[in-house]
Amino acid sequence: MANQAYEFYFRRKYFMSTVYIETSVVSYLRNNPTAAIDSVTRQQITRTWWNNDRHRYELFTSQYVVDECRSGNAASAAERLEYLTLLPLLSLKIEIDQLAGEILSRAILPNHAMLDALHIACAAVHRVDYLLTWNRKHIANPIILPRVFRTLQDFGLPFPIICTPRDMMEEINDEPSE
Repeated sequence: MANQAYEFYFRRKYFMSTVYIETSVVSYLRNNPTAAIDSVTRQQITRTWWNNDRHRYELFTSQYVVDECRSGNAASAAERLEYLTLLPLLSLKIEIDQLAGEILSRAILPNHAMLDALHIACAAVHRVDYLLTWNRKHIANPIILPRVFRTLQDFGLPFPIICTPRDMMEEINDEPSE
């Protein structure tokens, strides 16, 4: 655990922090405005983070995200994929499949959430600092995260900080505390 904290501190001090961009972030970048207030807010926050703050980080994604973004309406998919052309893809390793399988076998996530387990596993295996997502059901869920982190610890892997674009917006996080 101490080595993980030192590794994070060293990378943060001397290199740009790394961020894994998950599918929901790309979807909110592209989506057309909607009537739902929470969706509109997420779209605005995501676009603001993308335009103002992403340059502070080294961004990555995976083939899992590319494959998810290809689905649905062809025009919308093309727009989502356009954002992804800017991002390097993390390699797919057997350890990712093994870790995702373990997350499912421990019933941390339901079997139908395999892609969500693969996102978590990909970020962890590649030792990415942050996993950026709006998926609060299966990824950024404070109820399941302790179990996910125990599983990563069992595999000897560091824990990516799992958060939303709002959590990483500079103007929000640099406000003086009272």
